[in-house]
Amino acid sequence: MAENAADRGTTSGGRPTARPDLAAMVVPLGRALMAAEQPVLDAHGLTMWAYTVLLYLDETPVRTQAALAEAIRADKTRIIAVLDDLEARELIRRQPDPEDRRVRLLSLTTEGRRLRDAAQAAIQEGEERLLSRLPAADRAGFLRSLHTLSGLPELTARKPGRGPSRT
Repeated sequence: MAENAADRGTTSGGRPTARPDLAAMVVPLGRALMAAEQPVLDAHGLTMWAYTVLLYLDETPVRTQAALAEAIRADKTRIIAVLDDLEARELIRRQPDPEDRRVRLLSLTTEGRRLRDAAQAAIQEGEERLLSRLPAADRAGFLRSLHTLSGLPELTARKPGRGPSRT
């Protein structure tokens, strides 16, 4: 099968074909996804930050509120109100660490897990409608690529409001 210039990423003159910058493609998609999630979160009584906390607490045991804030890239002083609300609603538990009573251990409650799962299922149902517009192989590759890129150390090791990590 003959390969054409577009398949090679070049114009017929041999120059690289222009593509939009990644941010130009990803930011509008991200905004649209967040806008689509908001009604789901509202229906479940969650803010975007509360949902982020519920998602993260299930993935990784978190020893301190500061560690949680850093992991989800939130300001540690602003996340306290979110944690207070989630705890008051009995969606999370903050317990003193038996080894250091100044430290609070964070965990999901059964109700927090139930609410998180319900919200996530509804959000992913909407995402599936969008993803269904891609051929199955493209969808799998797209999701794999997003997972790989979103897990890059230079993206995950940065503190909120700061430049890239220098480790």
